[in-house]
Amino acid sequence: MHDSAGSVFLADCPARLAIDIITNKWAVVVLFALSRRPRRHGELVDLVGGISRKVLTQTLRKLQSYGLVERRAYAEAPPRVEYSLTDLGQTLTEPIAALTDWAKTYGAAVANFQEAAQQDSTPDS
Repeated sequence: MHDSAGSVFLADCPARLAIDIITNKWAVVVLFALSRRPRRHGELVDLVGGISRKVLTQTLRKLQSYGLVERRAYAEAPPRVEYSLTDLGQTLTEPIAALTDWAKTYGAAVANFQEAAQQDSTPDS
C-alpha cells in the first residue's frame, strides 16, 4: 500500500515546514485578514481579535521571512507602513477560505462535542 502523504512525515521535508507555518493560529488569521487588501498594523490589531501588538509583529515578521507577506514603508510624514500578501502568500487564500468555510459550518459541532466531553469527564458532585 502506498502512503499518499509520502515524505511529508520526514523532518526535512519542505511540505512539513509549509504545514507548520499555516497551522500556526495567528499566521492563518493574519493571512486571511490580508487576503482582501493591504492593511496597516493598527488595522490588523483591530481586525484580529485577541492578538497583541507584540504577537502580531512577531507573526508578520515570520510570515515575511517565509516570503508570504510584504512590508511596504511609505516615505510620508507621519510614516506609513502597510502589509500585504506576496504572490506566494496569495496562493494560500483559497485553502484558508476553505478552512474558514469548514470552521463556519462545523465549528459549533466541534464546540458542542468538546463541551459534552468535558461534562462527561467531570465527576458528579
